[in-house]
Amino acid sequence: MSTFGKLFRVTTFGESHCKGVGAIIDGAPPGMELTENDIQPQLTRRRPGQSKLTTPRDEKDKVTILSGTEYGITLGTPIGLQVPNLDQRPHDYGEMDIYPRPSHADWTYLQKYGLKASSGGGRASARETIGRVAGGAIAQKYLKLTNNVEIVAFVSSVGKVAMPFVHELEDEEPVSAEFYDMLNNISQEEVDKDITRCPHPETAEKMKETIMQKSAEKDSIGGTVTCVIRNCPVGLGEPCFDKLEAVMAHAMLSIPATKGFEFGSGFQGTKIPGHLHNDAFVRKEDGTLGTKTNNSGGVQGGITNGENIYFRVAFKPAATISKDQETASYDGAWGTLAAKGRHDPCVAPRAVPIVEAMAALVIMDSFLQQQARKASAALLPSVEIHHSLLGVPPKK
Repeated sequence: MSTFGKLFRVTTFGESHCKGVGAIIDGAPPGMELTENDIQPQLTRRRPGQSKLTTPRDEKDKVTILSGTEYGITLGTPIGLQVPNLDQRPHDYGEMDIYPRPSHADWTYLQKYGLKASSGGGRASARETIGRVAGGAIAQKYLKLTNNVEIVAFVSSVGKVAMPFVHELEDEEPVSAEFYDMLNNISQEEVDKDITRCPHPETAEKMKETIMQKSAEKDSIGGTVTCVIRNCPVGLGEPCFDKLEAVMAHAMLSIPATKGFEFGSGFQGTKIPGHLHNDAFVRKEDGTLGTKTNNSGGVQGGITNGENIYFRVAFKPAATISKDQETASYDGAWGTLAAKGRHDPCVAPRAVPIVEAMAALVIMDSFLQQQARKASAALLPSVEIHHSLLGVPPKK
């Protein structure tokens, strides 16, 4: 469906070439300062036409808040947001009436609904993610104000070009100390310094070369985005089916063009024995327990443990390319499709704020669920609880 979340719910609407796209955000707490200026920076990071590495479609993606605020303050009622589609070229999609694009959603949408949007990708277009990013911006502001949560994503690979110390390692450490250090300190400002959104300058240059080469060839290339969430409250996530990693995977794999997700040490962690992978507990300077390493990615038993949450998302090459492709038409006749239109040669750089937004939606929704649990428990009369249930040693 088009809604994500339980207590903090984001419903997106609109197609790639209709009059506009947007979102309804339900469950935003009342009393928070909120204007378009809080949302627009994230939409600008996502918008097309922002660099030579992205689609040249020129959309400013200017957001308007339609409801849910008064005098710049949230009312607790649904927040309506809208962004107009201005640079539309539906005539670029004439051949889509003849050929379903290979690896795109034209054929599957037609089979599901009996009809499809005649231009662009409809709801399968990346234009749909505008509503996600807008809702995520609201969630990020609330989480920052209440818990100092920081969410930063960056491009970690494009094609075969990958940041050193992020991906495959030669030794028996699934995650390097250098990578941990980067997760502790990386900022959105640092990520945005380069148009690739890769914070490693040498790798960023190689990524640019790869993307530009594919663009010149009228082709596309995939990549991965790594994300870290810092200062996340302890205790978020539900046992069994709604574990934090499971909900995060749901969120990330709902983003267009995603094909893979790994959490914490991920697949690299399968290559070492348990005694090397386990995160031993240590006492922190503030007296609380923490972990010496963080192969778990900040989550144990599906519940956040207070360490950095980190994960990686794989994005396939964009399906719509201008390179000639031999494929069958809707009636089964063999032919050649050379798609027109304006499309990203690599979606990874523009996916960064989308990944951050979906991460914020997951943490926001989980936080509100945990707050509801705490508030309801606080209403009960006090009872004496056995020390073993509290995880503390018995008094001598």
